[in-house]
Amino acid sequence: MSTVLAIDQGTSGTKAVVVDEHGATIALAEVELRPSYLPGGGVEQDPHALLDSVLTAGRAALARAGRPVDAVALANQGETVLAWDPRTGAPLSPAIVWQDRRAQPVCARLKEHAPWVTARTGLVLDPYFSAPKMAWLRSDVTTEGVVTTVDTWLVHRLTGEYVTDAATASRSLLMDLDSLTWDPELTALFGLGDERLPRIVDCAETVGTTTAFGRPIPVTGLVTDQQAALFAEGCLESATAKCTYGTGAFLLANTGNTAPRSAAGLTTSVAWRTQHSTRYCVDGQVYTAASAVRWLQNLGLIASASQLDTVAARESDGTLCVPALAGLAAPWWRGDATATFAGMTLSTGREHLVLAVLQGIAAQVATVCGLVGDDLGAPLTRLRADGGLTRSRTLMQAQADIAQLPVDIYPSAHATALGAAALARLSLDPALSPREALGHWEPVSVYEPAWSADRAAHFRRTWETAAEAAPRKGELA
Repeated sequence: MSTVLAIDQGTSGTKAVVVDEHGATIALAEVELRPSYLPGGGVEQDPHALLDSVLTAGRAALARAGRPVDAVALANQGETVLAWDPRTGAPLSPAIVWQDRRAQPVCARLKEHAPWVTARTGLVLDPYFSAPKMAWLRSDVTTEGVVTTVDTWLVHRLTGEYVTDAATASRSLLMDLDSLTWDPELTALFGLGDERLPRIVDCAETVGTTTAFGRPIPVTGLVTDQQAALFAEGCLESATAKCTYGTGAFLLANTGNTAPRSAAGLTTSVAWRTQHSTRYCVDGQVYTAASAVRWLQNLGLIASASQLDTVAARESDGTLCVPALAGLAAPWWRGDATATFAGMTLSTGREHLVLAVLQGIAAQVATVCGLVGDDLGAPLTRLRADGGLTRSRTLMQAQADIAQLPVDIYPSAHATALGAAALARLSLDPALSPREALGHWEPVSVYEPAWSADRAAHFRRTWETAAEAAPRKGELA
């Protein structure tokens, strides 16, 4: 087994983890990032800050580890894009984050093609994915250079190569999900037919070497962040599922070696591709999880996320929240939806508002859990969970209660990085099986449902009715 520097380049920060040959974390470094939230739904990051965070975190983690590594792995944000100069590597635009909604007019113009796009890609025609944002960059920002997802740019800056992994490519709306190749009809549809697109590689494939961290080190283990976490949590068989509670909440379920098209408004993409096989997953997204908690903090209702359990009410007073602060994703796909509170009285306090927000996050995830079961043909039997918000006992118990599923908490806060590291080990030692590359883990805690099935069903029906009625931006102005 090999020692790997695994870098998780995320929306709100970059984390670098040195993982030893046994899969244990021996060093960690983090660099915070602050996206810019702009009027009109824009969300941007400074590309220079992204690259600097990768280099700074990686070098700091290696210094703390005090030992050489055999590979560098990189997990990425998935659908965040930018324009850049392939000759110099210089960025030509801000990084347009997956949350950015400014490409909505692109999707509106192509609305009649939406069913065909879904059939070809497994995705929904929505600005969340890469191609609409790429088209928006071309029409509104620059026609120079190349326009790609951020992973391609970062790997180019590290190695000089021009690649993207199959999982990330499958999130673009430009790849045929069955052939795993760029689709000329899709690129033409988005006005990107003349673009130079990167080579699609396996997630466990060495793509080059980097000297950014000292001596030349192979770069491998390239994968989208959520798929990396799915791999890390051992969801290797069909119908196993995990949810990551980060800036948003992302539920993915393994569908094996088939790529079903969701009948419920969810999306299907590549989970990972290795020399062993290609695995697919169905997934649903909640746009605001930790970002909703940060909103509570900005309002002064809590001082930090660590206060969630001490401030949140033990029981609801009937206050209900649809925390659609950045719209509603699967299965509604309403980027124009806004957040609502309902059921408040003069006795409602901040503790009830905090609990309502947490229950609203859990309700969205529970809705997705049910729809994943519909797509799989059998209900999920349990849910694995990772991410910073799993530290909230209130949220995790609400998740178990509302979804009526046991929730297993992953023992590390670094699931994404550990998944990328395990994929890198598969690249370095092709004789390993995915299970051997991962190793064994046990949940640090398990939350069992305390609500009755009837109570949970009533809550979900009430909450979903409120979600359907969420007003559009400006509707109440």
